[in-house]
Amino acid sequence: MSLDEDLEEAAGGPATGLPVHPGLRRARAWLSRAVEPGTIDLWRYVEDVGPVEAVRRLRSGRAPERVRSLVGARAEQDATLADLARAERCGARLVIPEDDEWPALPLHALTVAVSAEPGNRRDQSDRTKAPVPPMGLWVLGAQRLDELVDRSVAIVGSRASTAYGEHVAAELGHQLGERGWTVVSGGAFGIDAAAHRGALAAGAPTLAVLACGVDRPYPAAHGALFHRIAETGLLVSEWPPGCAPLRHRFLVRNRLIAALTRGTVVVEAAARSGAQATAQRARRLGRGVLVVPGPITSAMSVGCHELLRDEQAGATLVASADHIIEAVGGIGTDLADLPERPSGPRDGLSDLAARVLDACPVRSGVTPERLAAIAGCDVLEVLRVLPALELADLVEWTGTGWRLHPPPRRPGGPGAAA
Repeated sequence: MSLDEDLEEAAGGPATGLPVHPGLRRARAWLSRAVEPGTIDLWRYVEDVGPVEAVRRLRSGRAPERVRSLVGARAEQDATLADLARAERCGARLVIPEDDEWPALPLHALTVAVSAEPGNRRDQSDRTKAPVPPMGLWVLGAQRLDELVDRSVAIVGSRASTAYGEHVAAELGHQLGERGWTVVSGGAFGIDAAAHRGALAAGAPTLAVLACGVDRPYPAAHGALFHRIAETGLLVSEWPPGCAPLRHRFLVRNRLIAALTRGTVVVEAAARSGAQATAQRARRLGRGVLVVPGPITSAMSVGCHELLRDEQAGATLVASADHIIEAVGGIGTDLADLPERPSGPRDGLSDLAARVLDACPVRSGVTPERLAAIAGCDVLEVLRVLPALELADLVEWTGTGWRLHPPPRRPGGPGAAA
């Protein structure tokens, strides 16, 4: 059946026994190839008349000129059956807003954000930055998309990462995976790959948002990594199978990484980087912006530190998965434990006991009267705290006075038996 015939049948009413009419899915597939994602005017037109009617009008030339100009020569082309067949051959599927699997709640933030865009195209955000919901998502993997992103965190960073950054990203990915959180990233070299591998090492699913077809690994060196991701998690793209990873598409897909997750963690970012752009998208969508600090001498952490210094960014410093989960998790249920602090015998001493202890000499013992004079208290008060200090092995009686208890000798140290 031709596309136009399928669309006409879909326009006539819902298909019997099918949750989604095949013509509606073909309409979404056609739109995913005909117009580059992030186009505000086309998305508004589809929302206004519906995807089936929008495609029918675009192909027949009945759509408004400003919308038809966005499609251009692609209006007469139809690769929907080829795209759907190619997806089926590689095990992928097209998930559309009409499916139960569609992550409607996370992506609703894009709908809210795009409603604030002006009507005049010249005043709208650049397409690579516009918060436009996707027409559909090509998905490769057995997991349900909506379930996988329900508890998810994005970890992004520099491609030219340092050993420090990759170690941190892998640790965070592993810890989040162990805690039942999905790690979302872009599958690129550096921080992205380290985060994915950390989650996989924990036996947890991870999700990669690609800037090309899900059947076309990019970078090619990550073919094995993408295969592992698809086995336990998902590969997701707005572009049909076979589409090339063009430069502008990486900027467009950043909004999806930010929208699908509860927060974005920036591990390493140069002064100008895609990771910073993703953090800016997250902030616009009301998502948490979390930043891992790095060495102040590292050029790969300049962007991280700038995010932390920018009061309007509202970035939160994080150093562990516990910090991340506390920031994006449930209120009162995902609190991070306080860091363990080393304790010593001096902890918990009263002000008086601490002053008497500080007054004790290291070598020769002194009288309680001398301690009282140095500590600035009464002799009776000194006599009252000295027994407790002695039981704690903090002071000792020399026979002539009180002094600090000497520290224990280390094995093999000076004075140890030969």
